[in-house]
Formats: sequence, C-alpha cells, structure tokens
Amino acid sequence: MTTVVIVDDHAMFRAGVRAELGTDVDVVAEAEDVDTAIAAISAHRPEVVLLDVHLPGGGGVEVMRRLGPTDTKFLALSVSDAAEDVIGTIRGGARGYVTKTITGPELVDAIRRVADGDAVFSPRLAGFVLDAFAGSIEVAAVDEDLDRLTEREREVMRLIARGYAYKEVAKELFISIKTVETHMSSVLRKLQLSSRHELTRWASDRRLL
Repeated sequence: MTTVVIVDDHAMFRAGVRAELGTDVDVVAEAEDVDTAIAAISAHRPEVVLLDVHLPGGGGVEVMRRLGPTDTKFLALSVSDAAEDVIGTIRGGARGYVTKTITGPELVDAIRRVADGDAVFSPRLAGFVLDAFAGSIEVAAVDEDLDRLTEREREVMRLIARGYAYKEVAKELFISIKTVETHMSSVLRKLQLSSRHELTRWASDRRLL
C-alpha cells in the first residue's frame, strides 16, 4: 500500500482528505507548515507527499528545496489553479499538480500513478506546463513580475482581473473594500499599469486567469 504524508495548513481539510483516501493508501503522518512537513517526511520517508502550494514558512516549493534529492514523490494538491503556482511547483520538483475539486477515487489514482513515476495533472493545468516548456509562457518574466507582489496582492490582482467588483473581492477575501482599493493601487503601481482593463490583459497574456 502506498505510504502518504498529507501537508496542508488546515486541519479540517487534512481530515477530509484522509477520510476520502480511506484504506486505499497508508497515511503515515500529517503536517501543517514547512518545518513540520520536513520533520514528518524525514521521519517516515513516504512514497508520496500530498503537498499544498501555500504554507506557513515558505510554501510547498520551500519544503522540496530544503529536503533536497529524495526518493519521495511530491503531488501538489491546491485550491490554486494559477499558472505561476503550477509552473513554479513543477519547477520546484513536484511530479504532479491537482486541484482540490478532485474526487477521492481520482486522488487515490493520482497518488498511485505518481508513486509509479508518472506525471499527473488536472487537464487544464497540463496545458500551462506544456505552454511553459513550449515557450509560449515567459516563465522568467511571470516570476519576476509576480515577485514584486505580496501574496495578498496576487489574490486581489487575480480576482480583479477576472472581473470581480471591489465589493465581491472584499467578501471573497474577508477584507474591507478600502483594503481592496489599497492593494489594487499597489498592484497597478508595481506592475506599471494604469487601469483595470490593462491589468486584465496583462494577466490574460500570462495565463494567470
């Protein structure tokens, strides 16, 4: 039976994943941040790690970087379907990337395939990776631009670019409309854009929507 460590900063989500996996795989440990992930993976040496992309302490890529070369395979399981997260995580060493809309049986199948050495992606996400390797997404440029933004600014940027109103963004992220306006002004300034329309075009060109 495939041994698995679940890494996610939400205890209820980890419990839900464990329940969905049932007895089809052997969940040997859970972790909630970068440090506990490294400790659990080092102690148990699982065949597969289900790894969230955004974690306290540096994120999923930081876990893989600090562990260095290992026989353990990493499968990203994230709410994010953004191109920069997918490409960055694969570049960081993950063998696959699936979103949290995946069903339990599909996740079990993805874990087994990754353990066997396959690369596994949700269908839409595979396109990002192919585009990146084909050169139609300038990965370096995407990374450089996004590095200027904080994680919260990225969240606001993506929702605004997708057509959300400020009020909707505030509700989605549990922040005030004034805070959304502040983040939006900062995003436009850092990216040297002048309008919401330009931001949408900028994000679309980079496959961030």
